Amino acid sequence: MTVLDTDFVRAQFPAFAEPSLAGLAFFENAGGSYACAPVIDRLTRFYRERKVQPYAPYSPSTLGGAEMDEARARMAAMLGVATEEVSFGPSTTANTYVLAQAFLRGLEPGAAIVVTNQDHEANSGPWRRLGEEGIEVREWQIDPETGHLDPAALAPLLADGRVRLVCFPHCSNVVAEINPVAEIVAMAHEAGAFACVDGVSYAPHGLPDVGALGADIYLFSAYKVYGPHQGIMVIRRELGFKLPNQGHYFNGEALYKRFTPAGPDHAQIAACAGIVDYFDALHAHHFAPEPDAARRGAAVHDLIRAHEAALLQPLLDHLAARNDLRLLGPRDAARRAPTVAIALDRPAEPVAVALAEHGIGCGAGDFYAVRPLTAMGVDLGRGVLRLSFVHYTTAEEVSRVMGALDAVL
Repeated sequence: MTVLDTDFVRAQFPAFAEPSLAGLAFFENAGGSYACAPVIDRLTRFYRERKVQPYAPYSPSTLGGAEMDEARARMAAMLGVATEEVSFGPSTTANTYVLAQAFLRGLEPGAAIVVTNQDHEANSGPWRRLGEEGIEVREWQIDPETGHLDPAALAPLLADGRVRLVCFPHCSNVVAEINPVAEIVAMAHEAGAFACVDGVSYAPHGLPDVGALGADIYLFSAYKVYGPHQGIMVIRRELGFKLPNQGHYFNGEALYKRFTPAGPDHAQIAACAGIVDYFDALHAHHFAPEPDAARRGAAVHDLIRAHEAALLQPLLDHLAARNDLRLLGPRDAARRAPTVAIALDRPAEPVAVALAEHGIGCGAGDFYAVRPLTAMGVDLGRGVLRLSFVHYTTAEEVSRVMGALDAVL
């Protein structure tokens, strides 16, 4: 089995050579990852050489537009979807609000939608607000002990055939259990509904093959996937042209413009090609050449997941052995992302402060996951301590965080 070369990986991230960050073990990656060098280089080049209105027939403008097109095309290829099905926007939350307004106008009287209480508020609040406009909102609830989202509990919500949209996370940013997306999407489709998947907490751990999963909408945040602060959304063609255009009326025939009502951030879109540069570099370093972008993405995905699971299991075991905390989500690393939320017997914020004194960078609070934490009976006044890492994390850093936890708890 191919093993991830973490020395090669970390060499692709300028943060690890930055003197001001030396000695910091970074464990708040779920809030935003370090940016890889290709993204930084592309963003810098755009601002230096292409920072004009794109798509005009003079050199910097033409080159700027070409870089934006490259980002969309290459990202789409790695996600296993058509180029026109990838759109960019300011954030996943903003993108979801635009989509929710489109559904509000596109749903027939008597229609219902399904949301969960496992989601970050980005894929919950915008949809729930449709209830104020007469759309029935049904909640698919998690198990209050484990946080598990059981597909069997979805079936009764779909039984009457009135549901037109099912919204759920690929994995939660506090529970972290990886949901069976393809299975849930198939259930939604069989009931005559579309499926909207929040992939924000999953995509940093390997870009998914959205085409294979079958999701009609797939949302994630580039700044958590080693890129700039952009929200990326896949909207499949069939759904995109069923929904009313939310952009300028004269842009309505372009699918990637239909759900971007404001002018996009040209430089950040162009810089997103650097994410694909990075994943392609990982593939080239570890594997034989592969012409198909989706297959390259799948190989890198599996490489990343194997590395993360190997590092995560000792941390889960270490936490599970303690009786002074509650570990949220599965204790099996193969079933979850390496985003570890811990409910303590005290407020979490002072513990994060104490960990910072040991060179551990992590966060505390509710992480916009008020609904799942409330459903699991977590005291919001205390919040949770969250330790989140990605594939550039090392075994030594995980050992450091376990030692620091023993020192401060």
